[in-house]
Amino acid sequence: MTTATAMAQALASGETTSAQLVAAAIDHARQPDSAAVMITVTGDRARYQAEACDRRALRGTRRSRLDGVPIVWKDVFDVQGTVTTCGSASHLHDEPAATDSHLVRRVHDGGLVTIGKTNLSEFAFSGLGINLCFGTPGNPVDPELIPGGSSSGSAVAVARGIVPLAVGTDTSGSVRVPAALCGIVGYRASPGRYGPHDFAPLSATLDSVGMFATTVEDLAALDRVLVPGGSGRGQLPPRFVVPAGEWSEDVAVEISEDFDRAVAGLRAAGADVRICHMPSLSNAQKLMDDNGTIVGAEAFRLHRHRLDSTLPIELATRRRLENNTRTSNSIGPVYAAMSVLRAEFAADLGDATLLCPTVRRIPPSAADLRSDPDWYDSANAAVLRTTMVLSYLGSCGITLPAPAVRPGPRTGILLSRPSDDDVALLNCAAWVQRVTTTAI
Repeated sequence: MTTATAMAQALASGETTSAQLVAAAIDHARQPDSAAVMITVTGDRARYQAEACDRRALRGTRRSRLDGVPIVWKDVFDVQGTVTTCGSASHLHDEPAATDSHLVRRVHDGGLVTIGKTNLSEFAFSGLGINLCFGTPGNPVDPELIPGGSSSGSAVAVARGIVPLAVGTDTSGSVRVPAALCGIVGYRASPGRYGPHDFAPLSATLDSVGMFATTVEDLAALDRVLVPGGSGRGQLPPRFVVPAGEWSEDVAVEISEDFDRAVAGLRAAGADVRICHMPSLSNAQKLMDDNGTIVGAEAFRLHRHRLDSTLPIELATRRRLENNTRTSNSIGPVYAAMSVLRAEFAADLGDATLLCPTVRRIPPSAADLRSDPDWYDSANAAVLRTTMVLSYLGSCGITLPAPAVRPGPRTGILLSRPSDDDVALLNCAAWVQRVTTTAI
C-alpha cells in the first residue's frame, strides 16, 4: 500500500499530481467491493480540490507536506453538501450539511483532499463494525469477519488502499479496535488535541478524534499539519509497563503468541519491558463493572428518545440503549473518581508507556453474530474491554500491527500514555514500528 509520506514525496518531486492520485482514489472508492466502505463519495469536490493543489505546487506555495494527499472521514463529521448519516437509516433524509466541520476545514487548509465519508456502526455505538443499513465493510484479511468498529469504513478504506489516511472518532476504542483487526495503525489522540469537537457526539466526556494509516510516520505527518511543532525524540529505547492481570493474561492463545513475540523483539532491541500491577487500571475497571460506563450512560441520555420514535434503528442499537436505562442513575461514582484515577494512572506509569494487546479475542464472523443476539452483545463488550477503560483514564493510544508469522486474522499491540502525552506516544510508536517491522 502506498503511504501518505510516499505520495507527498512523489507530489513534491513532480512524479505525480494530486489530480492523478485523487482520480485513482475515487475510482477505487466507487468499485462495487467498496460499497459498504464508503457512504458518500465527494467526487466533484475532490477533483476541484486536487486541481487547486496542483496549481499551488506549480507556484511553489504548497500548504503543507501533505498538500494534495487524499483522505476520508467517518460519517459523523459534516462535509458541506452531504448528509451526515451517523451510520443510521434514521438520518438518511436529513438536510445536507451547510458547512464543513471544524476539523475538516483545518485539514483542507493543510491541502489534503477529501474523497468522501465512510461507514460506521450506527451512531458510533458499537465496537463490532456491523451496519445493517449501509452494509458491513469486509475485514480485509477475511471479508466474513467483523472489521471492528465503530470507525469500520475508515479502517477498511486505509487497509484496502483506497486512501492512505482516514479520520474517525474513538470513544471506547472505535479507532484502536478496527485498526487492530484490519492490520493497520490507529491513533486515538488526547481529547481536544485538535480543538473543539463539532462532530456528532456519542459521549461528550470521552469522545476523541482518531486517525488511521499504515505507518506511524504518516500519522505524525498529519498530526504536524494540525499541531505544528512539538517534535522531540524522547527516551529511546523506551520503557514499557505490561499490566498484569486480565489485560495481558485473559487473551486468546494466538493473540498471546503475537504479543509475546512483539515483547521479545522490543527487549532484543534494548527496551526495558516490565510486567507490573497497575492499581489505577484495576480500580477503574472494577468501578465500571460495578456501576456501568460513562459511554453507556451518555449514549442513553443522547439517544433514549429513539426508543419511542418511529424512525428506524437497528435492533442491536435498541438493546444497548435499553440495557443502559439504569446506568444514568448508577454512574455517579464513575464520574466522581475519574480525575483522581487519571492522576493515579499517570503516576503509575511515570516515564513508561503502557503496552498490552489491543483486543483479546480473534474477530468472529459477522454473520454468526447477527444470528445470535446474546453473542453479539457479549462480543461487543469483550472487543472494547481493554480500550474502554483506557479511554476512561484519559489516555492517548496507538495500536500497531503485531508481528505475525501465521495466516489469518491480524491482532494489534497497544501503546498508551496519559492524556496530552501525544508527542511522546508518537515518537515511541515510531520506534516500536521500526523494531517490529524489522522483526518480521
